[in-house]
Amino acid sequence: AIIEGLGIAEIDSEGRYLEAQFGNVSVVSLYLPSGSSGEERQSVKFAFMAHFMPHMERLMASGREVVLCGDWNIVHTEKDIKNWKSNQKNSGCLPEERAWLSDALNRVGWVDVFRRLYPEVTEEGYTWWSNRGQARAKNVGWRIDYQLATPGIAATATAATVYKAQRFSDHAPLTVDYATGF
Repeated sequence: AIIEGLGIAEIDSEGRYLEAQFGNVSVVSLYLPSGSSGEERQSVKFAFMAHFMPHMERLMASGREVVLCGDWNIVHTEKDIKNWKSNQKNSGCLPEERAWLSDALNRVGWVDVFRRLYPEVTEEGYTWWSNRGQARAKNVGWRIDYQLATPGIAATATAATVYKAQRFSDHAPLTVDYATGF
């Protein structure tokens, strides 16, 4: 089955959620709003986050194996960004955004698959670079693209790679290999 959207018109009109179900496994393409263009978009981002947390709780409780893939537009920890201190007041690195992601991981039980495989990796894990200056050339990046997964399928992940051989956009795709029998 294919599920488009979360059932919330103002969020769904931006095409931010697509779920594909295969047996007992769901793969979700997710695109959290960016708040970097101003307060109005930051409010949209916070509203999305408020609606999405209960959905993540329901997915976790569903008994399905789920992988949530995509652009979360949130740095989780200091390891996930080149300029930690100077970005503390910028969208994507705000304390309340990071706390929300921590809640999804620590309380709800989602697993950051890349971080499970590579707990200490920093710069090699960046998935986004500003188009300003020479951010990509200098690897002044952010890790804001994730695969969060339910513990069962996360445990089958064998490798993760940020694909940088070709440039598709200001993001680089995060690929994960899963050795599943699902």
